[in-house]
Amino acid sequence: MGENTAENTPLFRSRAEIRISATPDEIYSVISDLPRCGEWSPECQGGSWVSGAPAEVGSVFRGENLRSPEVVAWAPVVRGTWFTHAEVVAAEPGRTFRWAMRDTGGRAQDSVWAFDVTPGAGPDADRSVLVHHFRMGAATEGIRGITAGMDEDAKRRFFAEWGEKVAADLGVTLERIKRVVEKDH
Repeated sequence: MGENTAENTPLFRSRAEIRISATPDEIYSVISDLPRCGEWSPECQGGSWVSGAPAEVGSVFRGENLRSPEVVAWAPVVRGTWFTHAEVVAAEPGRTFRWAMRDTGGRAQDSVWAFDVTPGAGPDADRSVLVHHFRMGAATEGIRGITAGMDEDAKRRFFAEWGEKVAADLGVTLERIKRVVEKDH
């Protein structure tokens, strides 16, 4: 157990954090309001809750996304506008908010986006820490489609470039959330 084999190593794992001058509850009220995500996400333009109560575990969000042609330009990824469905898998006000991407059959996939908030301490007591995570354990339906026609070298290149893209997006997202939260509160 706990050994790092190819079978238990996620395809993607990325993490970024930022300090924000706001309480964990103030930050949570923004990050759990997914229809607003167009204010901070590099790809998600917003969307709506399509089932369940907003931001509660089990609720489903339909996101509208937009990707430019420059993103991993050589790979057959979706370009322009497309839609996704995500299921909230954790919602603890002031602490954590996570959602899993659903496949076309409506099943949650091993692809989870997450925010965790912790209050500041000591000299940073007025600033909370917001961590943004992404983890994809097994290839999603979309990733399988993108890589279906690739040889092993192309797959390695794609996973490396896509991982860099995700890591950069996490940082951009946090900077934008910081601006939104600090302006709102």
